[in-house]
Amino acid sequence: MSKYILVTSGVCSSLGKGVASATIGSLMEGYGLKISMIKCDPYINMDAGNISPFQHGEVYVTEDGAETDLDLGNFSRFTSINITNDNCITIGKVYDQVIKNERAGRYNGRTVQVIPHITDEIKRRILAIGAKTSADVVIVEIGGTVGDIESIPFLESARQLIRELGKNDVCTVHLSLIPVITGGELKSKPTQHSVKQLQEAGIQPDILLCRCEKEIEADMRKKLALFCNVSQDAVFASSNIEKSIYELPVLFHKEGLDKKIISKLAIKTEVPNSNIRQWTTFLNKLNEDGPKVTIAMVGKKDYLDECNKSVRESLIHAAITSYGAKLEIRKIDAETLESGDSTAQFQGVDGIVIPGNYEQRGFLGLLATVRYARENNIPYLGIDLGMQLMAIETARTMLGWEDADSTEFIQSSAHAIISLPEEQAGFSASGLMQLGAQTVKVNKGTKLHEAYKKTTIVERHRNKYIFDKKYAAALEEKGLVISAFSELEKRTEAFEWANHKWGIGVQYHPEFVSRPAKPHPLFAAFIGAALNK
Repeated sequence: MSKYILVTSGVCSSLGKGVASATIGSLMEGYGLKISMIKCDPYINMDAGNISPFQHGEVYVTEDGAETDLDLGNFSRFTSINITNDNCITIGKVYDQVIKNERAGRYNGRTVQVIPHITDEIKRRILAIGAKTSADVVIVEIGGTVGDIESIPFLESARQLIRELGKNDVCTVHLSLIPVITGGELKSKPTQHSVKQLQEAGIQPDILLCRCEKEIEADMRKKLALFCNVSQDAVFASSNIEKSIYELPVLFHKEGLDKKIISKLAIKTEVPNSNIRQWTTFLNKLNEDGPKVTIAMVGKKDYLDECNKSVRESLIHAAITSYGAKLEIRKIDAETLESGDSTAQFQGVDGIVIPGNYEQRGFLGLLATVRYARENNIPYLGIDLGMQLMAIETARTMLGWEDADSTEFIQSSAHAIISLPEEQAGFSASGLMQLGAQTVKVNKGTKLHEAYKKTTIVERHRNKYIFDKKYAAALEEKGLVISAFSELEKRTEAFEWANHKWGIGVQYHPEFVSRPAKPHPLFAAFIGAALNK
């Protein structure tokens, strides 16, 4: 039977609960335990697919095609588990299932209520993950902040789970903020109130994980333990990292957090300590002197941070693990490239990335970026729209089709280079987003094949609009080569510039499967080209 670690948070949002949960998962794996992870999200949306990335951050796509919260990307990068749709529980999914059950008459005429019907469905989904995966430990991140009305059903479900499974099978970790006020004094009162709210929900935390800018002294830990009703050796610090979030497994291990959890859950392990070798190896490479590589990431200003988190992390993995390089990411707002000479912003850049973007804002700036990379022989990686722009730019600049565009932005274009499948000959109407893993065939003799070293790959997709192959011959005459296509419908999956150092665009999203110790080969090849390797 699986044991469960419930991770809650208080005082304020954005404390890093997702990364903390992922770190705990990594440390549990270090003991040789099989784990699984769950994110409980209190929003009523069915999933993150229709939520603005500006509001909620990146949409992480799983292998089975679920559009989930960015925290599941952290789960994937920090652990070895394969995230699926089941690993994301939104309150929208829960209410949807309960209403379907009610319409089907499964409640035998009883009044449907939050307790027991909503809470039972939440518990069923959480326990099902443990049963399905046969995991030794399931880490459950409960989204939101303790005290929020949206989190109440999840907290009540957690309370019931603790009662039903027994205290030796559930460990509650509460992440809370210890603010530093003027003069450098640490204040424990916000955490005391946060724990009090958690206790009012019927949950006594077993472990306090205190988010603080600096080290927490023994006297403060003693005070927190006393007023929060936990043992003094169960108060841990999550202090500021120096360079990378991948320092956290080492920091938590040094604090002894993993040993405390193992002790609380009474788990017998074959090794006395968690194996954190992969993290120390990564950090050693991070701290070594190595070649510097500067990558420009171009997009809309609002989307250059959390909205492209996986792309940024994939670049870090490739630079550090593959080459021991010092990576600098230069964020460039595409709108600033739309007027005047834009070359100054690219001075000193070794490579350019255009990740998936949204809406038409900044479109001309993105096109100018693609042209600059092509004409100046700068290594270029385009993802999703970044790939489609290669075709549009070639058509406009080299074929003289000034109206070449995508029907996502302009419906009346005479040269709709990019359009919906149903707008093209040979495709049946669908209107559906391509989501999840699909098989892609890579053409031999291309730079893409050189990167993968194979002709058949499986990559994750999230797109509706595709390249119209009726323009393929004209574009190929101008040096835009189709280097990959989908196995089933022969959709174009990748472009590359024929007479160019390294310029590749892909329709799929390779960033979703990159890990610190195992960089994605496409990102590794791109960084290698930027380093002249």
